[in-house]
Amino acid sequence: MHLLPLPAFTDNYVWMLHDGHQAWVVDPGDAAPVAAALDSLGLQLAGILVTHHHPDHVGGIDALRERLAATGGRVHGPSGERIPEPVERHVEGDTIDVLGRRFEVLEVPGHTAGHIAYFERDATAHPLLFCGDTLFSAGCGRLFEGTAAQMEASLARLGALPADTRVCCTHEYTLSNLRFAAAVEPSNRERADYTARCEARRAGGEPTLPSTIGLERAVNPFLRCTEPPVIEAARSQGARSDDAVDVFAALRSWKDRFR
Repeated sequence: MHLLPLPAFTDNYVWMLHDGHQAWVVDPGDAAPVAAALDSLGLQLAGILVTHHHPDHVGGIDALRERLAATGGRVHGPSGERIPEPVERHVEGDTIDVLGRRFEVLEVPGHTAGHIAYFERDATAHPLLFCGDTLFSAGCGRLFEGTAAQMEASLARLGALPADTRVCCTHEYTLSNLRFAAAVEPSNRERADYTARCEARRAGGEPTLPSTIGLERAVNPFLRCTEPPVIEAARSQGARSDDAVDVFAALRSWKDRFR
């Protein structure tokens, strides 16, 4: 099985899984890089997974439907969001077979009200998570429709997944997120080491992703809301208490205005 991040727009990734014959893609906001990859690799499009309704995640779906029709493939998405029809709707606990692998649907509201993620727990390989805009490397999505409590719970849930889970988020925001993480926890050595690795990868034209859940637990301030240095930093930015939701809300507000 091959996992590819296909660059789209200025900083998006459309994730592609393929077995050398058929491919699935995740959040195709732009059809062009998907079509180019399918043609260059000689693949058929067997399915599409969608995490939420924002245009940079669904804008390419209709242009890919003819390729889907050739394989009888379907678009899969969240039950309560505005995804271009036809789409097979999913809720918490549903499973989807993707090239012989079973992905479980996780409801992770916060960025949008109905945001979902897709998680594959494979005993023979590292688990795989397609998390859309809920969890970024060293960061998280903005609260466009959900609450701080929802997003903190969603992130805590993802943070509890196995440490070797590959984190496939959909934006190349890692270096900017790490600059914020440095302001929150300047003494975090793992964050500093990770920053150096990511800078080298970007200088070489490579993506920083996928990350892993274990790495995110160590460097991502939004997964570290119970750590004393993060609490202290959040308190300095107006957190009302040491409660994880209050800490998260203060961090998210700080990140929104951080430059």
